[in-house]
Amino acid sequence: MLDFGVSYSERRRYYIEPWLSPKDERGLLEFGILPDLKGLYRFDEAAPLIDGVFISHSHADHASGISFLNRAIPVYCGVAAQTIIEGQAEMRPRSFETDLSGLRFQAFKTGDTLRVNGLEVKPIHVDHSVPGAYGFIVYASEGTVVYTGDFRVHGSKSNLTWEFVEKAGESKPMALICEGTNMGEAYLSSEREVKSKVEEVVRKTDKLVLADFSYADVDRLRTFHEVAVDTGRKLAISMRQAFIFEKLQQCPGLALPKVDGETVVVYRKGKKRYYRWEEAVLNRFDVKDSDEIRRLQERVILVCSLPDLKELIEIQPQPGSVFIHSASEPVDEEGLIEFEKLTSWLDHFGLPLYQIHCSGHITPIELKEVISRIKPKKVYPIHTEHPAQFARYISGYAEVELPKLAPT
Repeated sequence: MLDFGVSYSERRRYYIEPWLSPKDERGLLEFGILPDLKGLYRFDEAAPLIDGVFISHSHADHASGISFLNRAIPVYCGVAAQTIIEGQAEMRPRSFETDLSGLRFQAFKTGDTLRVNGLEVKPIHVDHSVPGAYGFIVYASEGTVVYTGDFRVHGSKSNLTWEFVEKAGESKPMALICEGTNMGEAYLSSEREVKSKVEEVVRKTDKLVLADFSYADVDRLRTFHEVAVDTGRKLAISMRQAFIFEKLQQCPGLALPKVDGETVVVYRKGKKRYYRWEEAVLNRFDVKDSDEIRRLQERVILVCSLPDLKELIEIQPQPGSVFIHSASEPVDEEGLIEFEKLTSWLDHFGLPLYQIHCSGHITPIELKEVISRIKPKKVYPIHTEHPAQFARYISGYAEVELPKLAPT
């Protein structure tokens, strides 16, 4: 299997937390949220029919299904991806949907060749909005299959993606399984542009700067850290980010800034009881609370996501403060509801919102170039809400076949 995530859009059709939650795997199978494949699951008595699951990266829509796996099936992923997946599991309340105990992880890196029951799989790094993202070249008896995972060429390490494209083309693939997230709507931007725009906003702000970005996006962390250093501020990250980034410090090649108390500090929300992983952060770092952030407003960039907003009541941002939203804009009804709550809080505290972001996914123009270079015999678009549009756009460069949902 190439990736095993869960469709959260399908899950939201039938469930809403915390009032209506699945009590076990049967509901997820009943509604097709999990695929009905015999021998795949830990609760299935049938012998495993899957020889291995290859995870391209740690995002939940690609990896969260592994908690349900039969523990005899190995999970192959990059070192950073395994670090993030296991770290996230530590931070979440234990449930049948988050339990990773007993999983057989087998970590790989670019240059490795993995052999699984007659198949040869070569993982190659690609650039994405989370570290440890890979594409795969699978050598089979009938030909080569290339899988992109999620990738882009406008991030800080586009050279990784182009290396993958070169190797994929050399394999002369019979099939390219390719993501098309941005087919319906795309914005031209880059991490370099994000840094330039963020720095302009921060330099022109003499009060508190709040920012929201994915807690596992190391590129965005570096961007905000560099801006903080260049503008004489401290970057105050959440306990969640501190926990994950401390673990990622052990991964080679990431070159993450350290929580040094000077340029990077840890911010804690006020609460009566802390989880075990939070206590580990409290014991490891000198953390700042809302009172200290309130006193340091002119010298801080505070990472503040939706669950952190209630701390603004304690911090009381001074007039002239701003909020930088450096993540994707909402794409579904639930995201819009959350975004409306965010804007309501910002309206109340007089915080203008700046949307400064670049996508973790390739744009259509770049995708066309990638496919032209790889020259597959056939392309299968996945990870897109616009497969027909993808097929028409690419039809002049490769034969496209739309995947079909397997019958149940």
